[in-house]
Amino acid sequence: MSLLDIQDLSLSIHGTTILDKVNLSVEKGQVVAIVGESGSGKSMTSSAVIRLLPEGTTISGAIWLKDQNISDKTEKEMCTVRAHDIGMVFQEPMTALNPVETIGSQVMEAIRISEPGLSRDEVRQRAELALHRVGLDNQRFPLNTYPHKLSGGQRQRVVIAIAISQKPALLIADEPTTALDVTTQAKIMTLLKKLVDQDKMGLLLISHDLAVVANIADHIVIMKDGQVVEQGARDGFFENMKHDYTKKLFAAAHHKLQKKFIADAAEPVLEVRGLNKDYIIGRNEKLRAVNDVSFTIKKGENLGLVGESGCGKSTLARCILGLEDFQKGEILIAGQKFNGERRLRRHINVVFQDPYGSFNPRHTVGRLVAEPYYALDNPPNSEERKQKVIEMLEHVGLSASDIDKYPHEFSGGQRQRIAIARALITEPDIILLDEATSALDVLIRDQILELLARLTSVFGISYLFVSHDLATVKNITDRVLVMKDGVIVEQGITAEVYQNPSHPYTKSLLEASPDITKSKVKNKEQLNDNIFQH
Repeated sequence: MSLLDIQDLSLSIHGTTILDKVNLSVEKGQVVAIVGESGSGKSMTSSAVIRLLPEGTTISGAIWLKDQNISDKTEKEMCTVRAHDIGMVFQEPMTALNPVETIGSQVMEAIRISEPGLSRDEVRQRAELALHRVGLDNQRFPLNTYPHKLSGGQRQRVVIAIAISQKPALLIADEPTTALDVTTQAKIMTLLKKLVDQDKMGLLLISHDLAVVANIADHIVIMKDGQVVEQGARDGFFENMKHDYTKKLFAAAHHKLQKKFIADAAEPVLEVRGLNKDYIIGRNEKLRAVNDVSFTIKKGENLGLVGESGCGKSTLARCILGLEDFQKGEILIAGQKFNGERRLRRHINVVFQDPYGSFNPRHTVGRLVAEPYYALDNPPNSEERKQKVIEMLEHVGLSASDIDKYPHEFSGGQRQRIAIARALITEPDIILLDEATSALDVLIRDQILELLARLTSVFGISYLFVSHDLATVKNITDRVLVMKDGVIVEQGITAEVYQNPSHPYTKSLLEASPDITKSKVKNKEQLNDNIFQH
């Protein structure tokens, strides 16, 4: 029998069907990826395996782990299974880790629960070994380090160390790289594959992105509306897709948008000249987050700004929006010097990564979309404002009836449409999109990108697309800037930069970017190279 064998698993919550006769298995040393949109049932499947389910859940079918039917076990017995046989890696490490406990104490706690008979020294040694295995050696990352002192990728490594410290037979990783930049994402995926090969664990990998799992999974399971619609071995999977939903996921992963508006070469809407931004750290030290950055954006042009976390791209974006002061250089919007003045704010707007976090949950959609008017010296009257809000909602695929609803009544993709409508309301020359699609499912992301391309054609808007997602930037931008350590190390026409990158850093970003066309898993020499650097 397989290490994990899920047989006819059905699950409902308060009478609503969530899973319907799910069947899949995981062997020792095998990576099985479950892929699907939000609400497809992929995370609920993993929650059923580890028995972390909400109240009102009814479950049927069987879940076999190591030749035992764990679906029949009591909660006390499941605690033992979780402590010894199943490790869990969650999407957001900062919420999975205790911020007031050191990383060492959290790894040691997991070891003590798994093996209570170990001495204090043995537990400490095991914790150091677990952290070392995930690339956090004791010299640079001592056990008394707190989570807030680590980067996102390093925190995720701590979560993986906790999961593997109990030597589980099965590791479940639920969207473990969604919030990470491409190079960190690639390193985490490589690390997971290496640990599976070394420990002969089974890995159940949950993702909404086919491209992310294409190079690591041995077996791919596609879920939609609580059902498995297609599954098979990775080798040959993408050449023999049968279900329409799988084909849509595949198409969305490498869809190139068709742009109809041609940029006006004579009309720059944004100019950044020699911009420097410093932060004071300590008494006499300073960190230059943005170093002598210059670029222009023409009317109707889409410009991408890419780089790893910490490269300075978000700081540069805040300077452009007037949210940060800078020490040197200048920013011109519509030909006028911009230092945050109200009279120029109508020319630039922003769409953030998490629209729900940027909305006041107590305000209606109508009030939220109209918000930018309050920053203007001469806003329209209430009736004109309402008509303009309705017009913008219709432009982004929503309706006039949505004007009195609240943010919680909409899906993630719909909320991002509301955020785009809000950015459009003052008819700006340029919209800055800060990781605006990174939290969305691939199909929803594709719809949002199509919407943005259409709005460029309708309004002649320019976009500054700030992202760590190189595939998305490739699909929507005309030119791209590559940023590292506050410096633009490469720039040019997007297709040319992607096809023939000149800077080593650009090459490393492109190599790390998930590509669904790379159907072969990297060989063991590649897996072992440089995974402990981030």
